[in-house]
Amino acid sequence: MTPRMSIVIPAHDEGPLLRRSLEKMLDGAQPGEFEVIVVANGCSDDTAEQARSIPGVTVVEIAEGSKIAALNMGDETARVFPRAYIDADVALSVSALRAMAEALESTSSPRAAAPVLVVDASHSSLPVRCHARIWEASAYRARGHVGSGVYAVNSAGRDRWGAFPDVIADDRFVQLRFSPDERMTLAGETFTVHAPRTMRALVRRGVRIELGNRQLPHTGTEQNRRGLLARVARSPRLWLSFPFYAWGYLVPKVVARRRPAGPVAWDRDSSLREEARR
Repeated sequence: MTPRMSIVIPAHDEGPLLRRSLEKMLDGAQPGEFEVIVVANGCSDDTAEQARSIPGVTVVEIAEGSKIAALNMGDETARVFPRAYIDADVALSVSALRAMAEALESTSSPRAAAPVLVVDASHSSLPVRCHARIWEASAYRARGHVGSGVYAVNSAGRDRWGAFPDVIADDRFVQLRFSPDERMTLAGETFTVHAPRTMRALVRRGVRIELGNRQLPHTGTEQNRRGLLARVARSPRLWLSFPFYAWGYLVPKVVARRRPAGPVAWDRDSSLREEARR
């Protein structure tokens, strides 16, 4: 059968965590329903072997440890549209995959789509949980959010850019190719990302995000910030959480401003990978 959608998954030293994500994602999928391409980039562990253990998954290995190189190789390998780009550590269901495919098949106009983002902070420290409560009220989440680990486009949407450029925030880059009215957030379908375990890990990730955002056009941050402050002011239950959000928002900006220009390493929280290996 012709696959309904191509799925590109860049993976760098993800090992058992990737296998777990694939198993959840494809649970209930029909054989050949999706073309799943894992691009293992610069791996020093068993990422490729773990991916090959899942029936129907195509694995491509490249020597360069680069998410952007992996995305471009995935595009060269993929055969069909719609096309989804999914991080190796997110959790979503086959129902969400089908919803993205259906939404993007329904129009020939350029569109991007993603399920609703859920941030799981249940295993995080109290300051990180407080930060997450405020972030969930931000304008970034309020309208046409695609990215943060999952986004899909139809053929006309993919024509909005050529090869992925060498930027840090590929998901933000893609979101900016589409107006809010061209982004479809699929109510009723979700995907889950795990919040960093500690505030220190959250700040490290925030520094990388800040450096990545500086590579992209300015998008009304001041207006968005005023809107968030107004929403928090109207919600007394959020007041005690706000100082932790302010810390997690402002400290990365200060650190990033002092960071010399040059390559940026991905400061990811390794606890999820360690748990998966155990």
